[in-house]
Parts: sequence; structure tokens; C-alpha cells
Amino acid sequence: MAPQELKRDLQNRHVQLIAIGGTIGTGLFLGSGKAIQLAGPSIIFAYLIVGIAVFFVMRALGELLLSKAGYQSFTDIAEDYLGPRAAFVTGWTYWFCWIMTAMADIIAVGVYVQYWFDIPQWIPAVICLIILLGLNLLTVKSFGELEFWFALIKVVTILALIAIGAFLVVIGFKTDAGTVALSNIWAHGGVFPNGISGFLLSFQMVVFAFVGVELVGVSAAETSNPEKNIPSAINKIPLRILFFYVGAIIALLSINAWTELNPAESPFVKTFSLVGIPIAAGIINFVVLTSAASACNSGMFSTSRILYNLSRKDQAPSHFAKLNKNHVPSNALFISTLVLSVGALLSRLIPEQAFGIVTTISAICFIWVWGVVLICHLRYKKTKPELQAKSKFKAPFTPFINYVVLALFAIILIIMLFAEDTRPALLLTPLWFILLFVLYSTNRRKRERNSTESTTAT
Repeated sequence: MAPQELKRDLQNRHVQLIAIGGTIGTGLFLGSGKAIQLAGPSIIFAYLIVGIAVFFVMRALGELLLSKAGYQSFTDIAEDYLGPRAAFVTGWTYWFCWIMTAMADIIAVGVYVQYWFDIPQWIPAVICLIILLGLNLLTVKSFGELEFWFALIKVVTILALIAIGAFLVVIGFKTDAGTVALSNIWAHGGVFPNGISGFLLSFQMVVFAFVGVELVGVSAAETSNPEKNIPSAINKIPLRILFFYVGAIIALLSINAWTELNPAESPFVKTFSLVGIPIAAGIINFVVLTSAASACNSGMFSTSRILYNLSRKDQAPSHFAKLNKNHVPSNALFISTLVLSVGALLSRLIPEQAFGIVTTISAICFIWVWGVVLICHLRYKKTKPELQAKSKFKAPFTPFINYVVLALFAIILIIMLFAEDTRPALLLTPLWFILLFVLYSTNRRKRERNSTESTTAT
């Protein structure tokens, strides 16, 4: 029989690069084009605001994960502080979050491949899914290695963009679109060219850009030294936000006027094509393609692990807890991949709208999960002060900052209600939560009935 415990094969370098990979994905490489169209240069402030909020979420999650050795995910945390119903809803919602996110990434794979080949989006999406499934069925160390190199490609690319941008600003390089200069940031209508409304409407895509940052927490059960590796990865998040988001956007807007960027295309590809290096755009397109594949790979990893944890708690079918000979939850991986293939179907049915729909749903569900983490942290401080007193990784500025970030998330949801692009998904998403509450109540009554019948028979 296959061992029924996950293997702690992820080393510090894996965890560090998984953390970076989680904060750099399709939301930045592709979604930033739409965000820039909405907000103009003020998008820089949107990334800063959401990035800081996510950092405090991660500090709360880090303290909670390290407060008890048995925690494997935030479903365990939700069960301890909010009860089994909250754990069930949060666990399945997190699975749904990553399904939606990975669908967006699969759709993006199809978009990027069309840069070279005039083929339907769904074909490269299906090929990518099959390859990633095969890789994920290997050991968790294989996943860690793959993410390590994927994330390294992203880091090198963004650092190169920032370095090239700085050099071109210094020499006053001229492109077909004009002179490269920092003044391009405010020279085309100011920093808030579309007013406060445009700035606020960009927050949905900015939130989506940060989804996956909590993957460090999901990997805790398979990390060799969580007490050292998790705090180290979380504490580097602010620096990564400054470098990889703010730095990259400043470089993009210095080289391009924001008005020249197409929201349907990657601004990174557009920017490198302006630099004048013939093969640069193709290279960057390859990089953003690997980024989308990386994010989808993370989606497969996280969805399979969350199903594994739900199954072990009798909140999902028992066969999802089965591990193969490589200590990988293969059944959970297969079913997650099957559901992910819907992204390829959407690419075929509604190629123009597919990316926007799934990113909106993903952002909404991730706000729920991040909100649950903050609420659990408030409960932790109130109900277990002795654990909080012994913590070596205390979240700063709590409980005040928890309430501030929760209020920000509520404001973002209200903004989505007023935006035509996001309103339909926001109004439909509650159906998912209603379904989960109904399923939990039904399953609980069934278990109670079976327990009563068993007792009576005895």
C-alpha cells in the first residue's frame, strides 16, 4: 500500500522560488496591460496598496502555520478557529480559486503561442495540461525543481527589463514611439489620467496579479524546515513587490507611453520589441509563456494538495487521499486536471472573454480565502494568547491592520459591483458559496444519520 503521508522534499531554495513564482504570474505579464489601460500610471499605487495588504495577510498566515506543528494548510487553521463548516467552505473555495487561476493561465498559454503560430487557443492549452500532469505525477521534488527554474526565468526577465529601462532612460534612447524617459509616466494625461474611477477599477486585475502568494503556506507540509523557510520567504515579499511589480511597471511606462499599450497583449512583449533587438520580442514571449505554464503548474500542485487535505478530513471523497509510489496525491491531481481542461474549452467557445471572466472569479474567491486567514488570526489572538505570546514570528500591527485589510477587501468587492466587466462574475460567484453550504449541511445530516443507525444496530 502506498504511504499516506506527504514527503518533506522541498528545500529552502525551492520554497524561496515558489514564493517568487507565486507573486509573479499571468496577472503581471498579461493582465497588467488591462490594468494599465484602466488606471494609467496610477497603477503603480494600486500594486503598492494591494501588495502591502497581501504582505500582512501572509504574516498572519505565517504566524498561524507555525503556531501548531500539525497544520498542513489553512483549512486546518479555519477548522480550529472557525469550525468544520468554515474549513469545508474555505478548503473547497481555495481549490476553486486555483482552478480558476490555472484556467486563466491555460488560456494565456494559448494566447502566447498564437504569437508564433496561427492555431486555435485550445490546442496549446491541452498540450500544456498533458505535459504538466506528467511532471506533477513525479515526486514533489520534481515540482519544486520545475518551479525553481520557471521562477528563475521570470526573475531574470524582470531584472533585465528594469536594468534595460534604467539604461535607456539614462542615455535618452529613442524608439518608434518616442524618447525613453521617466517623464513618460506623467506626460500623457498625468498620473491619474482616467481619474479616481479608473484607478479603482484596476484593483480587480491587480488582486489577480497577487494570487498564489499564499502558495508558501500550502507547501508547508512538504517543506523540510518550515520554521526557517516560511518566515524567510514571507519576509522577502515587500522587496519582491517593489522590485518585480513597481520596478517593472515603472520600466514599462518609461519606455512606452501608457496610451500605446494594448490591453489584450502582454506589455512586456510590446516593450522589448520597441528596444530594437530583433529577437527580443520572441524571447520575452517565450518567457511569459513559461510564466503562464509555471502558474498553471502551481495550480495543479495546490489543487491536488487541497483535495488531499479535504479527503483526509472526510470533507471530500476518500480516494483523493490516496498517494502514488512517489508520495503524490495522484487521484486528486487527475480530477483537478480534468476540471482545469474546462479552461481549454472556454478558449474555444469564448476566446475573447474567457480570460476576463476567470480572473474576476479567481480574484473574488481569493479575497474570501485571504479574509478567512485574517479572521482566523484575530480569533487566534483572542482565544489562544498563550500561543501568541510564544510566537517567534508575530504578525505586526495586529489586530488593527487585520481590520484595515479586511475593509480594503470589502471596498474592492464593492468596486467590482459597479464595473460592467466584473459585475456578472461577482453576482454569480455567491452561487458557489450557497452550493458549498448546502453540500456541507447535507453531508453532515447524512453522517449523523449513519452514526445513529450504527449506534442503534450495536
